[in-house]
Amino acid sequence: MTVRERTVDVLVVGAGPAGLGAGAELAASGVGRVEILEREQAAGGVPRHCFHGGFGAGRAGGGLTGPAYARRCVAAAVRAGVLLRTGVTVTGWAGPRTVDVTGPTGLERITARAVVLATGARERPRSARLVPGTRPPGVYTTGELQQAVHLYRQPIGTRAVVIGNEAVGHSAADTLRAAGVDVVALVTDQPPSPLARVPRARRRTPLLTRTTVTSVVGRERLTGVGLRHHDGRTMTLPCDTVVFTGDWIPDHELARRGGLTMDPGTRGPAYDPAYRTSEAGVFAVGNLLHAVESAGTAAAEGRAVAAPVMRRLAAGGWPTGRPELAVASPLKWIAPNLLDHDTTRPLHDRFILRTARRLPCPLLVVGQDGHVLHRQRLLLPAVPDRPFRLRADWLDRVDPHGGTVRIAVL
Repeated sequence: MTVRERTVDVLVVGAGPAGLGAGAELAASGVGRVEILEREQAAGGVPRHCFHGGFGAGRAGGGLTGPAYARRCVAAAVRAGVLLRTGVTVTGWAGPRTVDVTGPTGLERITARAVVLATGARERPRSARLVPGTRPPGVYTTGELQQAVHLYRQPIGTRAVVIGNEAVGHSAADTLRAAGVDVVALVTDQPPSPLARVPRARRRTPLLTRTTVTSVVGRERLTGVGLRHHDGRTMTLPCDTVVFTGDWIPDHELARRGGLTMDPGTRGPAYDPAYRTSEAGVFAVGNLLHAVESAGTAAAEGRAVAAPVMRRLAAGGWPTGRPELAVASPLKWIAPNLLDHDTTRPLHDRFILRTARRLPCPLLVVGQDGHVLHRQRLLLPAVPDRPFRLRADWLDRVDPHGGTVRIAVL
């Protein structure tokens, strides 16, 4: 079988907000031939089937629905001169910046001067969460639910339970209500949050905190979910629909196949503030790096990667021996998680962190080789499933030839 070989200046893999933002900025800057590959039949990423508003909103609020925001991102990239190809899948690597591709025109091998990975993130399904039971119809992730309701107009059910109390869980509940489904409970293993502000329209739905899902029940159709409360009480909550939300994981298979160093906390590629991975000429942006942040954050990172990509194209070179960033429990991860020698600051001069449990006004301490580099007291609690930020004004105190930079909570 004939494999067509060709070259481009920059190849972007993934046409969600991050990939489209990167492609648009690079093409508008005149770097040459910029091509974006998307395995789905339509570009735009997850926002395509998120019909709630708020996308692209500024400080004044408002914003677009997800599909409208996706269309705006696509239009900006095409207008800038990007070659956008959908229904095209990258199947593997044939070299450091060479990928094998399959699509409607057949097999291709594309070599780029720089590659930007923007493959995004996905929710882990019920099977990956190790929830036992049968496999009846009626079990969804948020993405599957939104596609079923908004794209395919499929009937859902009448009585639903949502597993998750973060923003995406409430979005799933809103989607169910829009489809005429009664949401009988939201379930989370986290304790109640005294700072949580629940919109009045959602207060009628019970929230079961410190509660875990132990099983799904039913054969021809889901009939209930088994629950265990923190005090040991168990129950089966009748329902014909359950939606597992959150528990995001980077869509990192292509990065792994390319031999990129992975960060154990984020489970995405290790990267520095210039979005450079461990492989020379390969950059990464968006929720592939830190599942999961907003579409606006992903798009901003896509635009921000243009400058380091252009520096790479103009001057070559790639840093080695970069100090690592690591966190101590109960912190889960930090991003970026590598530091380059010129201590380039990350987007918005902030690092993103996540915690495994609620921390009331924590004191963050940054240290390297026994020396304290920075202390920062957060004025608000840090809570699971929500990002919080660490300032980057201590980077000039890092020894570029020293050991791991560690972030702890006191």
